[in-house]
Amino acid sequence: MSLGVRNLALTLLFILAATLAPDMTNSQMTRTESTPPLPEAVTNNAVVSVKAQDREFVISFAGLGVGKSHADTHAKTFVLDSADMQWREASPVPGGVGRLAATAVAAGERAYVFGGYTVAEDGSEVSTRWVHAFDPLSGKFEERRSMPIPVDDAMAVSYEDRYIYLISGWHDFGNVNLVQRYDVANDTWAQATPTPGRAVFGHAGGIVGNTIVYCDGVAIEPYVDRRRIFVANGECYKGMIDKEESRRIDWRKIGQHPGKPRYRMAAAGITDQNGVMFIGGSENPYNYDGIGYDGKASSPAADALLFSLETNSWQEIGVDGPATMDHRGVVSFQDGWLIVGGMLDGQQVTDRVTSFALEAAGD
Repeated sequence: MSLGVRNLALTLLFILAATLAPDMTNSQMTRTESTPPLPEAVTNNAVVSVKAQDREFVISFAGLGVGKSHADTHAKTFVLDSADMQWREASPVPGGVGRLAATAVAAGERAYVFGGYTVAEDGSEVSTRWVHAFDPLSGKFEERRSMPIPVDDAMAVSYEDRYIYLISGWHDFGNVNLVQRYDVANDTWAQATPTPGRAVFGHAGGIVGNTIVYCDGVAIEPYVDRRRIFVANGECYKGMIDKEESRRIDWRKIGQHPGKPRYRMAAAGITDQNGVMFIGGSENPYNYDGIGYDGKASSPAADALLFSLETNSWQEIGVDGPATMDHRGVVSFQDGWLIVGGMLDGQQVTDRVTSFALEAAGD
């Protein structure tokens, strides 16, 4: 953003072999064979996986090309089909304009893509309110009810294959602390319990059962005698969705992860480990071209982090492979996990797809 900000996912090739004892120690990432690369390099893309009719799909929506300028924003849709392990280009995301920092979530046999922002030639940015459902079998989009408050660079999770929660994010001129709940079944919106911490964008997180975890991102720091600035935010929160009233979320602060706060990590809830995994990202928040708000080029973090819901503790995980940043999520695929697109060191936009899996001790 200019007074907005974003960038997206990236990719590699390695399997995450994690030996997780109850105290969450001795995990590491090791390489494995490659998943086919994207048809072209893209970052700041919204990514999601969907299961439909005994097939699995990975979908990349919109994003930024290798030139990293406003002219390189696009609305392209790429779909990976488990039937033949080939990427294909589907219809572009509706709206007639490229966008960055959209959010994608699966519910049932559909992928839902929310918002994002447009970048004009003069650098001005506008948060979009569009919501579309995408059918990976037909390749068709269906327009859904727009967001009450348009946001981009939000964090989102799906609950019970029905409710999708958009958590915080950027709206035109500033961050919002809202939690907007979308009901897939009724195509309706409601406000859920807002986040208790600082409003942020570029944060990351996931859900396990009814428990959401999110961390970091960028907040706004106001001053009395000068203009506000963007600052890295190190706060982490856990929220339990009420099983009787899904608009009610019991938010609680949790300890910060090891190291400095990060921007645009890849993250997902890992059900069989009862935890949320965070991968890569950058310690220096940046504009969509990968240059920090401090004017310095941003670099990706080289490791991963795992938060255990059982012990409320963090574990650092080494990564055997290139460091990555500018992610919008981690997606499940064929009993493993993928990171799709993004930036390598040197702000290099990539077409790589990273494959990894989690294995418990004794497996």
